[in-house]
Amino acid sequence: MWEEFKEFAVSGNMVDVAVGIIIGAAFGTIVKSLVDDVIMPPIGLVLGGVDFANLFILLSEGSPGAPYASLGDAQAAGAVTVNYGVFINALISFVIVAVVTFSLIRAMNRLRRQQEVAPVETTKECRYCLSAIPIQATRCAHCTSDVG
Repeated sequence: MWEEFKEFAVSGNMVDVAVGIIIGAAFGTIVKSLVDDVIMPPIGLVLGGVDFANLFILLSEGSPGAPYASLGDAQAAGAVTVNYGVFINALISFVIVAVVTFSLIRAMNRLRRQQEVAPVETTKECRYCLSAIPIQATRCAHCTSDVG
C-alpha cells in the first residue's frame, strides 16, 4: 500500500496539480491586492471618498454602541454587521480571476488548434469507378482508366 501511495504522490499528474494550486493561491493574493489597493481606491474616490472595505449594514450594536467609524471598529465592539463592501471587493476579484482564466484557456486552445495539423491526403478517388487510388497514380489500378 505504501508503494502505491508513493507512486501516486510522485506521479506527474499529482505534481502538476500541486504546482497549479500553489500558483493559483499566489495569483489569488496578487488579484486581491490589485482589487483592494489599486482598483477600488480610485472608484471610491470617484464615488465621493467611499472605502468599499468599510461599507456595512449594522444589524445589532455591540459594546460600546454605534456609530462606528469603520468595519473594524464595529467588529471590535462585537456588533453584528452585513459586510457588503467586502463582498463587492470579493466579487470584483472573482471577475478579474474569471477573465484572466478565460483568457489563458482561450490562448491555450488557440495554440492547440495551431498545433493540430490537418491530415495529409494520400489517396484520391477514381472518377470512373470511385475506388481509392494513390494521389500520384496516373492510371486506376481497379479499372485501368487514365486518371492523370
